[in-house]
Amino acid sequence: MRLLSSLTLRRLARVATAAGALTALSACATMQPEQPVAYQVPRPNTTVYAYPMDNQTPGQQSRDRYECSVWAVHQTGFDPSAPGVPVYDRVAVQGPPPGTDTAIGAIAGAVIGAAISDPWDRGSGAVFGALTGAMIGSANDAANAQANDQAMSEQARQQQRALAHQAMDYRRALSACLQARGYSVR
Repeated sequence: MRLLSSLTLRRLARVATAAGALTALSACATMQPEQPVAYQVPRPNTTVYAYPMDNQTPGQQSRDRYECSVWAVHQTGFDPSAPGVPVYDRVAVQGPPPGTDTAIGAIAGAVIGAAISDPWDRGSGAVFGALTGAMIGSANDAANAQANDQAMSEQARQQQRALAHQAMDYRRALSACLQARGYSVR
């Protein structure tokens, strides 16, 4: 069996370092950005059932519903048929893209690992440092993502409460208007 010379060992260490660096960089370059999470806030209930009590014609019923809806929107500021992006479909993204801390940790770890290694062992020191830094950065990425998810879900709950309150006010106003026009409202 042939022993490897120190020159060959240094070349192998350089190749391993380059391969590790390329692998780390290619993982960062090909990583698909995660899709932002759309926090679903259910549509508020704006349904009001109105039954004519004074033999109103279908045309009169349609006109009364329309006019009462317009009045309820004016009174409450809440329009369930408003155009635009509803609050429950909005997406909120905060902070740097996922994987940022992992990439920073890998690069910093490689530099530090190479710097503190023996001169003949810089390649393996850089690889070990890159792997260690990537693990630490990945843990930090996960913690940041969890904190962001918690903040977003709290924001979604607040939006849901506000919408439910507005929808309740709208239903109340619509019901009052329809009752005044001779409808039994449920």
